[in-house]
Formats: sequence, C-alpha cells, structure tokens
Amino acid sequence: MIPPPIFNVSSLETFAVGSNYNLRGTFPSNLGNSCPRLQIFAIDQNQFSGTIPVSISNASNLSTLQIGGNQLHGGVPSLKNLHKLGWFDIVSNHLGSGEIGDDLSFLCDLTNATGLQYLQIDSNNFGGTLPQCLSNLSSSLVIFTADYNSLFGSIPNAMENLHNLEGLSLSGNQFSGLIPPEIGRLPKLYEVYMQNNLLSGNVPSSFGNLSRLTDLHLEDNNLQGTIPSTLSQCPNLLNLTLGGNNFIGIIPPKLIRQSSYVHLDVSRNHLTGFLPMEVGQLINLEHFDVSGNLLSGEIPASLGSCKTIQFLYLQENFFQGTIPSELSSLRGIETLSLAHNNLSGTIPKFLENFPFLQSLNLSYNNLEGMVPMEGIFRNATATSVQGNTKLCGGIPEFQLPKCEFRHSSKRGLSLTLKLVISLLCGLSGAFFSFAVLYLCCFRRKKKEDPSSDSEKFPKVSYQNLLKATDGLSSANLIGMGSFGSVYKGLLDQGETTIAIKVLNLDRHGAAKSFIAECEALKNIRHRNLVKVLSACSGFDYRGSDFKALIYEFMVNGSLEEWLHPAQTSIDTNQRPRSLTFSQRLNIAIDVAMALDYLHHQCHVPIVHCDLKPSNVLLDNDMIGHVGDFGLARFLPRTLEDGFGNQSSSIGVKGTIGYTPPEYGMGHEVWPQGDVYSYGILLLEMFTGKRPTGDMFRGSSNLHNFVKAALPEQVLDIVDPVLIQEKGEGEMSGNQHLIEASTRIRMKVEESLVSILGVGVACSADMPGERLDITDAIAEMCRIRNKLRADKMLD
Repeated sequence: MIPPPIFNVSSLETFAVGSNYNLRGTFPSNLGNSCPRLQIFAIDQNQFSGTIPVSISNASNLSTLQIGGNQLHGGVPSLKNLHKLGWFDIVSNHLGSGEIGDDLSFLCDLTNATGLQYLQIDSNNFGGTLPQCLSNLSSSLVIFTADYNSLFGSIPNAMENLHNLEGLSLSGNQFSGLIPPEIGRLPKLYEVYMQNNLLSGNVPSSFGNLSRLTDLHLEDNNLQGTIPSTLSQCPNLLNLTLGGNNFIGIIPPKLIRQSSYVHLDVSRNHLTGFLPMEVGQLINLEHFDVSGNLLSGEIPASLGSCKTIQFLYLQENFFQGTIPSELSSLRGIETLSLAHNNLSGTIPKFLENFPFLQSLNLSYNNLEGMVPMEGIFRNATATSVQGNTKLCGGIPEFQLPKCEFRHSSKRGLSLTLKLVISLLCGLSGAFFSFAVLYLCCFRRKKKEDPSSDSEKFPKVSYQNLLKATDGLSSANLIGMGSFGSVYKGLLDQGETTIAIKVLNLDRHGAAKSFIAECEALKNIRHRNLVKVLSACSGFDYRGSDFKALIYEFMVNGSLEEWLHPAQTSIDTNQRPRSLTFSQRLNIAIDVAMALDYLHHQCHVPIVHCDLKPSNVLLDNDMIGHVGDFGLARFLPRTLEDGFGNQSSSIGVKGTIGYTPPEYGMGHEVWPQGDVYSYGILLLEMFTGKRPTGDMFRGSSNLHNFVKAALPEQVLDIVDPVLIQEKGEGEMSGNQHLIEASTRIRMKVEESLVSILGVGVACSADMPGERLDITDAIAEMCRIRNKLRADKMLD
C-alpha cells in the first residue's frame, strides 16, 4: 500500500514506483488537485485497482503518465489540460466498456499535447472505432499501439500527418476495410502490426517506400490479390508474416532475393507455382513457412544455403521428387515439416545427425525404404512417418512392417545366361584395359605440360601484362606474397582494373603454387572468393619462364591493411582508417561462408591452408573475399571428416600464428586446420592484436589471452576503436544519450563475448574441440540478426 499522506504533498513532482509488481491500492479522487506540480506519474507493472481519477487532468505539468500493467477499470477521463504530456501508457488494464460507444474520445483530448511521443493503449477492453482526430495528434508521435482491444471499423486514412511515427500496432481487433495506402508514406515507420483483424483488399504497393521497415505483420486477415513485389524495396525487412489470408499467384522471386529476412511466413494462402530457386539467397533466415498453399515442383536444392534456418515448414503443398541432399547443411534446424506432399524416394540418413532437431514430420508422402534408427528417429513422439505405405523398419513404436531383403536364388544359372555373363565379363575386361592405357598416356602428357592447369582460363599475353602495368613498374606494385608480387593494372584500353600476381619462379615451390592455385580456382565460384579472370603462362623478354594470374581488383585492399594501418598514415598525421563493428562482423561471416563453400560444397573439398588477414580482400562494398590459393590442397572424401591416413603435411608451411598445431606434428591437411586459422583471424579482427605480437611469447598466445579474459574482462581486450565507436553518447553530457549509450555498450559487450567465444571455440588446440565451420556460421549469423533486431548495426 502507498501511504495516503504522500498525495497531500503539493510540491510532489515525481512519483515513480513502477515495476514493483506487488504494490496495490487505489488513488484519491483529488489526486490532480492535491499534486498540481506533478510531472511524472509512473506506477506501471503493479496491482493498483480502481479508476483513473478525473482530477488527473488538473495536473497540467504532467509529462509522463505510465499506469500500464495494473488492474484499473472504467473509462479514461478527459485529458484536455495535459498540454505537456509526452508519454501516455495505459496498457494491460481493464479500461473501456468493450461496446459500441466513445471509449476512445480521450484520444481527441490528446491533440492538445503537442509534444506527445508515446501513446500506448493496447491490451484493454476499449470498444468503438478509431476517431478521425487521430490524424491531428502531435507530429512528434513515435509509437502508437492499440492492439488487443475490441475496436472495429476502418483504419483512418489521414495518418500520413504522423510523419515521425516509427511503430504502429493495431493487431488483435476487428478492423475491416482496406489498409490505408497513406501508411506507406510514413518515412520513419519500421514496425507495423495489423495481424488478427478482418482487413481486406490488397497490400498497398506504397509499403515499398518504407525503407526503414523491419517488421510487417499482416497474418490472419482477409487480404487478397498477389503479394506485392514492391516489398523487395524494403532493404531492412527482417520479419514478414502474410499467412492466413487469401493471396493468390506465385511467390515473387524479387521478394526472396533479399537476404535480410529472419522470419518469412506466407503460409495458409492460395499461392501456386514453384518455390523459387532464389530462396537460397535468404542466408539469414531462421523461420520459413510456406505451408498450406498450392505450391508444386521439387524442393529447391538451393534451400540448403539457408544455413541459419531453425524452423522450416513446407507441409500441405504438392511438392514432389526426393528430399534434396543439400538440406544436410541445415545443421541448426529444430523443426522440419514436409508432411502432406507428394515426396518420394528414401528418407535421407543425414536427418539422423541434426543435433538440434526436435520435431520431424514426414507423414503422408510417398516415401519408401527403411526408416533410420538413430537421432530423432529414436523418438516416436517427435517424429511422424505415418501415411507412407512403402516405409519399413524403424523403432517398434512406428508400427511399420519389417524390411524384406531379397537374397539371390539357389537355383543354378542356365547355360544361355552363363554364356551372356561370360561375354559381358570379357568385354568389360577389354574396356578396363583400354581405359587404364588411356589414363596412363593422358597423365604422362599432363606431367610433361604443367601449364595445362591454367587452360580453363582465357590467356593473356606477357606483352599485354607489361602494357597494363607500365612494364611491371614499381609504382603499380601493391603487395608482395610468399611466391611473388602483386601489381595493379589496366586492361581493355584502361576500362578494366585488375590485380596481377606475378610468380617469382626462382623461389622454391612457386611453380607448384601456380599449378595449385589454377587447379583450385578453375572450377569454383562463390561471392566470397576472389574471382580469377585469366592466366598467363609463357616467356618474358629474357626468354625465362613467366607465370601470372589475373584477378578481379579489390579496391579496398586487404583486411590486414585495415586491421593494422601502415605507419605512414600515422607519420603524416592522417587519421588511420578503421573498420566499424558492423563491418568486422560482416567480413567475419563472409570469410566463414567462403570456407564452408570450400569444405562442404565443392565437388572435391578444398583446404585453403593459409587463411590470414592479408589473404582476405575487400571490394567496394567492403564484402570479404578469400584469396591466395597457392598452398591449397584437394581433400579426398575419405579424409574429409577425420584424421584418415596420418600422411605427412610436410611442405604445407602456412603462416606462423595461423597454422594449427597438428600440422607441426605431421598431420594430414583437413578442414579443421582452416577452422583453427579462422578462429585466430576472428580473434585478431576484434582485439586488433596479431597472433605473433610481442606480448605473445613462450607459452602465451592469442587464444589463451582471449579465453582468460572472457566474459568479465572482454572490454579490456577488444580493439579500443570498437568501444569508442559505440560510446560517443557518453561524451555529450546529455542524460538521455548517456543512458542510451550505456544500453548500447551493454549489448555490444554481450555480442563481443559471443563473437570472441566463437573465435576461441574455433581455435582450440585439440581438433576435436573445434566448432565445425557450419556451426560457426550459424552462431555468427544469430549474433548479427540479434543486433539488427536491436537496431545496433549500421
């Protein structure tokens, strides 16, 4: 209970007892008269009851009235004298009559509050319609929430005057009619919640103008027409839910070319056609639901590129074909539903190995063969396979027939059949002998001509390269590596800028490096790998061997140059350029994506063997590209997931500080070696410290340094630039900015702990303790998505 004498203190300006949860009682009817100087009245999240005193309007200095989360009832009295009100919160009470009437007449009183920013009346019992005076509310209004009441009628179409509105929530009512297109002209709007109403008509195409929009929720209405492709013009859209409407037509490919989505739901409509191949571009997707439509065709293999997905619902459509093997990369998935389709083939074994899968529904398809016995298939309550009449085996709870294996007949073969088999064996032997002879000749020819490895690239002559680089002038020298030098050049009459890696063939291993890089790059394509444009293999003006590779030029240089700016910029009093928190996080994910492609998506897995900052190049958009495959090794499939043969890795030098410890003991190269290098790279990116720095001598190293500091001392070890970037508000002296900055620093600190935790997990000395690169991607994307949702990334 609050002692009643408190409300007789006429000088009282602030009464804030919010979020105590157990305070109860009522308020005197003369509250506004006895406390005329009251400015802040915050009693939210308690158990106060009774009605809002009518006299509250006499407290004309009120700027904050927060009474949400209590048990207040009755109507809202007149508020016409509260000219200074900036925050009005009455959510989660029992206010209003729930009937047709003027429950919301007090909204018109608030048009006098010219500085009103937050108007929250949701989760009450208000009935009636939204008054037209809503358009006359303060142009400073930032948030308006009226969801989960008993409101009906149409949404006022004059809301475009609220040009500072950022959040609009009207869900859980009975609003009908069209969505006003004027809402699409509110330039700062980033959240729209209108689900669970009776809205009809089309989604206004003007919503494509909402460049800041992150959340659009329109599910469970009566909307119709096609899904507007203009929504693809909302570059920051994270959560789009359109389920439970009457949409027809196809899923617009433009809509899902946008990689920002975290949650995309178009379920329970009448959509037709195929699921677009572009779905693979949804690399940040966690929740994807297209169930309950009329979609057909095969499940696109590109869906396997959505590695961060956790919930995938494709049930109740007409999908056919087999379950794509590419879905094996969805190792973070928790729920997978493919029920009620026309899928055929066997149940893939990889479903046994999903560590987080909690619900699997494959029922009512045309699947056949043996049901797996491990992983989620050991749990009959979490797995449904019923309605597939050709399935067999599995655990007893599935009540499926035993699998029958056909054995060879005991009867002797007929003379004719024996003659046919003998003839076929003879022909096969002759063909095999011919094939062996051909391969031997082919391999001998290949050994005699090592440069043949570059034949898949269009050739550029030595003379062309001389012209492009002004005779390999030192003025065009932009870098030097283990086996050669890199020059900047211009081809095609100066229209194409290129990077040319000229091999120093006097250096032992340089020729082998050229062949390795040609072999590695000729058949791979990925947005996060440096693109090779051409190759040159011939003789220079002295008649000596000359070999060079021509790459796409990366205008922003290497990650090394950004993490450790050259001393010259400091000597010339130039401010060293540095990477923002957002850029570092995105580049780290880019590098991980490249490794995942090399390790898991190439026909023959490739191990880079020399991942470090100088081998990560940045394009004009600061997208990371992994380059320099001079030490790359192809990995036999039998060695991909384990130690395999303990054959020597002598000759794989890598770079000190980034090379995994097992390579020093003669271990065969394998993907976990690249994962170790990635972990060290990640730690370097966010601490700004080289793994070979002077502070790491003897038994000390970057991995142990970071591990010892987590989590409490994370701000003591990260690159100071990151702290300065997120802490600018504290220098302003403005209390609101200081508080905002404090919240930001806390979120940044939490994210840094998670990011560095990934780096530590990837760079563990024991290979068996390291993360798989796929799991590292899932965690890094989760961190980025959370920061985006909190509006923390630029």
